[in-house]
Amino acid sequence: MILLIIEVREVSREEKLRTIISTIDNSEYSNNKDNNIQHNCKMKTFKDPQETWLSGTFSKMKYADYKPFQFVDGEGVRCSIYLSGCLFACKECFNESIQNFNAGQLYTKEIEDQIIQDLNNSYVQGLTILGGEPFLNTQVAKSLAKRVRDEFGSTKDIWVYSGYTYEQLLNGSEDKKELLRLCDVLVDGPFMIFLKDLSLRFRGSSNQRIIDIKHSSKDNVVLYMD
Repeated sequence: MILLIIEVREVSREEKLRTIISTIDNSEYSNNKDNNIQHNCKMKTFKDPQETWLSGTFSKMKYADYKPFQFVDGEGVRCSIYLSGCLFACKECFNESIQNFNAGQLYTKEIEDQIIQDLNNSYVQGLTILGGEPFLNTQVAKSLAKRVRDEFGSTKDIWVYSGYTYEQLLNGSEDKKELLRLCDVLVDGPFMIFLKDLSLRFRGSSNQRIIDIKHSSKDNVVLYMD
């Protein structure tokens, strides 16, 4: 009698990711790397933004979390607020639980006052606004950003994360452009699982850029850091 032994091995997350990347390397994206990867990649892992994506339509004026004195959401010690709701629906988003616009609690003057109080510490470099999608919560994000400017001028910087690209925001609605002007640094673009890179600072995938907003323009995008 011949005894056949079959070894069952669990496939790790890293192996699955390598398989995905291998598939991408053989796709149209691999042969068109100079083109916009959002349109050439056959494996769509997020939704394209639409003109109908407006803060006034979707925002519920809520935030999911506030974390003071953070080191992971930008340069230096930061106070980070996570606004509720996002329509990009990026695959394996690290904040998938707050893609719902009804997640969390209402943004109030009390939480805004607390953020300002925390920012007043000399060792805090600035504020980071994340999501969710801040540019679909512009009423809340603009209120807070304006308050920071009124209280601290340019002595505290403001970072903002978005699934939109810088170019899309420049061509977006007026409230999006106004929020962009109030901020100093933009981490732009959707999270793309097949471009995930754990070695990157302050972002999850290599398509995302850390942009110096104040020194950038439509014709010249200046990176704050690589």
